[in-house]
Amino acid sequence: MLKQFTPVRLIWLAAIVLVVLFVLYRCSAASDAAPEYQTSPAEKTNVVSRVSTSGSLQAVVTVDVGSQVSGRILDLYADFNSRVKKGERIAKIEPSLFHAAVVQAEANVMAARANVTRLVVMAEDAERQAKRATEVFEQRLISETERDNAVATARSARAAVDQAQAQLAQSGAALEQARTNLHYTDILSPTDGVVISRAVNVGQTVAASLQAPVIFTIAQDLRKMEVHTNVAESDIGRLKPGMRVSFTVDAYPGEPFRGSIRDIRNAPQVVQNVVTYDAVIDVANDDLKLKPGMTATVSVVTDRRKDVMAVPNAALRFRPEGVGPGGQRTVAGQSQNAGGARERGAGGQSGQGSGGQWRERRGDDDAVAAPVKRTVYVLVDGQPVPREVNTGITDGRVTEITGGDLKDGDNVIVSIAGQNPNQQRGGAQRGGGFRIL
Repeated sequence: MLKQFTPVRLIWLAAIVLVVLFVLYRCSAASDAAPEYQTSPAEKTNVVSRVSTSGSLQAVVTVDVGSQVSGRILDLYADFNSRVKKGERIAKIEPSLFHAAVVQAEANVMAARANVTRLVVMAEDAERQAKRATEVFEQRLISETERDNAVATARSARAAVDQAQAQLAQSGAALEQARTNLHYTDILSPTDGVVISRAVNVGQTVAASLQAPVIFTIAQDLRKMEVHTNVAESDIGRLKPGMRVSFTVDAYPGEPFRGSIRDIRNAPQVVQNVVTYDAVIDVANDDLKLKPGMTATVSVVTDRRKDVMAVPNAALRFRPEGVGPGGQRTVAGQSQNAGGARERGAGGQSGQGSGGQWRERRGDDDAVAAPVKRTVYVLVDGQPVPREVNTGITDGRVTEITGGDLKDGDNVIVSIAGQNPNQQRGGAQRGGGFRIL
């Protein structure tokens, strides 16, 4: 068998073994090399907490003007952007059929009135006959039956008069309705304002059988506008009526507009399982730059801190490999604290760290505003050292440090070189199985 290994084959076999040993050595050396940490100094700065959202501009009072009668549009006296006054005629529906209805109703009233007159005369004659029959009966000249027939005839005649008077009233109501419908052929403006929409043209037929068709939309006063926003439920608790608001619109990029929150409506709006609430913002529009329907990008300052120590949000998310919140070591998916008690290595659980009680909030770390105990890592002699800190408000980039062991100028670790800082949150750390949520 040894004769099969020629010198050339032995040389190749030795070369392959050397290459394998070299690769294993380099991998072992790379795994044993200390990681290179990226740091950022803890320094004093200004921190402004904001709630950002979007919304649409609307006039404070917008009125849809419709028609209460059906017919063909004869004339239009207003158009887009026309300024109108309350009671001004802005459209006309062809009135011929309504004129005919009024004439017919007037004729019905006259006929009903004549019928009432005829029946009144007949009733008066019947009452005289009944009175005479009563007198004659008292003299025993006619029978009681004849007297009763005369009295019944008089009562029937009086009832016929009452019925005719009711029909006269019905005819009068029909006449009033016909005159009202004729009046409705003039479409009048219900308020002072500006026409922002026209939905019909001359010659078009409108049908008001089920609901009033909209002909015009009038904004009462474009100098007073409002923004309707969609604020997420996680942010709505930070807003209050009276807060000052700034926003921009695409029509005037870089030009800020000001307003204030008038009301926060309680009706929830659920879109794709996301709950939002409408915060209504009052806006002055004296120069009429803003127009209904514009999209507004809104920013509300909920809190601000001046000249306070802050650290990048990435430093609050950073954990060394195999270390959980509070400096706990994770082994096989579990964490071992200073007292020897084992706890599950889940990011939403709380435990006792080396610096005292800590709490990890589920969700976006950038949304943390209340003071919470957190752990950051400071680079000391090339090694990460945990520091317990109390956090305050955040602007989405840095977070205020309100207390703890951190000092101004300390270099806090934000990530490992070559690693995306965002991987510190939501991904499993190598070697420990700890997941930060």
